[in-house]
Amino acid sequence: MGDRQQGLNGAYYGPSIPPPRKVSHSHGRGGGGCCCSCLGDCLGCCGCCILSVIFNILITLAIIAGIAALIIWLIFRPNAIKFHVTDAKLTQFTLGADNNLQYNLDLNFTIRNPNKRIGVYYDQIEVRGYYGDQRFGSGNVAPFYQGHKNTTEVGSKLVGQGLVLLNRGDREDLDEDLKSGIYRIDAKLRLRVRFKFGLIKSWRFKPKVRCDLKVPLSSSNSTGGFQFQRTKCDIDF
Repeated sequence: MGDRQQGLNGAYYGPSIPPPRKVSHSHGRGGGGCCCSCLGDCLGCCGCCILSVIFNILITLAIIAGIAALIIWLIFRPNAIKFHVTDAKLTQFTLGADNNLQYNLDLNFTIRNPNKRIGVYYDQIEVRGYYGDQRFGSGNVAPFYQGHKNTTEVGSKLVGQGLVLLNRGDREDLDEDLKSGIYRIDAKLRLRVRFKFGLIKSWRFKPKVRCDLKVPLSSSNSTGGFQFQRTKCDIDF
């Protein structure tokens, strides 16, 4: 017993313990795991990573487009297009007992583009006639391109008949207009336009134009010599 203790030369803690073996978790061929690389995480285990990348790209593109639009605006400084009704001729506006309205209205417009470097594509112009809040007819203007610093004259004819249901207030207004021979008619334009900055074309805008008109009936003798006055329209982008 004493001889065994002399051969230890110090404290004795028992036999040595081997280090733990590394366990490799493999999925599929080649032993590659979904957590072994960032690419593996994105493609195999984390589909939302791809969506996040796409989202970030879209945000970046939107920011770039916004900055580009701001730079273009600062360079060209676009001014609002101006609409005027230069002439209006009303030859018929008769509401029957059956609420059937017969109408014949000619309208002439001028469209002014005051910008020095911006052209305008008018892809669609629809002219709608209203009495009170009731629409009674419409007409279209052929599409065209308007260059910079340019004034264009266009016309539209609203003619036909249709059912128009007026409320009490609008009927009272119509009775007054019938006596005076001067009719309060609204012309509303629905547009689809694009702007051209050099070689760059903008996306399509849909501004709304409203013209509040007082139009004398041509066959009326009670207008007191009233003639149609050139009328500026309001435009809302």
